[in-house]
Amino acid sequence: MTETVKLRSRPSAEKRRPSAFWILAGVTLPAWSLMARYRFTPQSQLPRSGPFILAPNHYSEIDPIAMGAAVWHLGRLPRFMAKASLFKVPVLGWLMRASGQVPVEREGAGRGTGTGGALGAAGSLIKNDSGVIVYPEGTLTRDPDLWPMRGKSGAVRLALESGIPLIPVAHWGTQKLMPRYGKKIHPFPRKTIEVSVGEPLDLSKYRAGHIDQKAINAATAELMKAITDLLADLRGETPPPERWDPNKHQQSETGRF
Repeated sequence: MTETVKLRSRPSAEKRRPSAFWILAGVTLPAWSLMARYRFTPQSQLPRSGPFILAPNHYSEIDPIAMGAAVWHLGRLPRFMAKASLFKVPVLGWLMRASGQVPVEREGAGRGTGTGGALGAAGSLIKNDSGVIVYPEGTLTRDPDLWPMRGKSGAVRLALESGIPLIPVAHWGTQKLMPRYGKKIHPFPRKTIEVSVGEPLDLSKYRAGHIDQKAINAATAELMKAITDLLADLRGETPPPERWDPNKHQQSETGRF
């Protein structure tokens, strides 16, 4: 297992600027810190500036909070892609806009891939020099041992179309706070969440020619392997030779089972 260390990251310029994130952090982080502590691998870091796409594994419904807090500790502001319709909800919509969350239209050509409005989302990230967290599995893994399952193309499509760096990341420990499909949080005793951030993927070979479905599938497989390798190091275990595919196991890809 890779040695883990407590991280002391210098905050980026965007994190030092007053924003709605200061309010959110002030409200949520004290309570969260009572439940969870972080240990980052020595190489774990995010770009100090500029846009990025962070692609983590996903096995608990509390993962977004865990990953958002991890990104904050790494010195950047956590943002997620969210359905554009949510931005029209009173109060919630204001909070999402104020905190820089990224609206994505689900209609049209992007429907079904989870990347509707990808170019618009990419433009927003580039314009604001911001990062975004995109779960490449699209939902909680169906793998019975919580290894990453077959990935979807959303994160890769966004990276290939925009040229924004795509960074794999793995975390382990949130299942002790909230088991997969669990309904209750188990805050005590305090849990340790281990995080390993990898190097940005080199996608240049997939951009060399026409970006077709074959290239997208290959890049997605490479991303999921990178995430799995990081997780294997955290867990000190060997992952299965083949990623879990819900279709091969007569499972739906969404909802509880």
